[in-house]
Amino acid sequence: EVQLQASGGGLVQAGGSLRLSCAFFGFTFDDFSIGWFRQTPGKRREGVSCITSDGDTFYADSVRGRFTVYSDYAKNTVYLELNSLTPEDTAVYYCAADTTDNGSSWRDDAAYQFWGQGTQVTVSS
Repeated sequence: EVQLQASGGGLVQAGGSLRLSCAFFGFTFDDFSIGWFRQTPGKRREGVSCITSDGDTFYADSVRGRFTVYSDYAKNTVYLELNSLTPEDTAVYYCAADTTDNGSSWRDDAAYQFWGQGTQVTVSS
């Protein structure tokens, strides 16, 4: 059974940093993408970043240069480092797995088959 577990959220002041983790289990796929999304109440989930099994990375314009996605596939874990946080980054952050494609649809939440439970990031001003 495929499972993803996101963790690492919390409360941080503007300008601060957090590191989110996404541990995944039950993978038997050679090619996959792990995406990070975020969502605030009343809004659609927004694609934030993605890393493929080949190590290719993608970022939304709103976070490029501030967020970094990287992997430790030996530990079945993907990380999202959040730096220079602003109150606009406040959201529930989710990780998700697309096991059918290698990043070409990374922004599309409908492309992901498996989702973690979400972790809250709150940035105070």
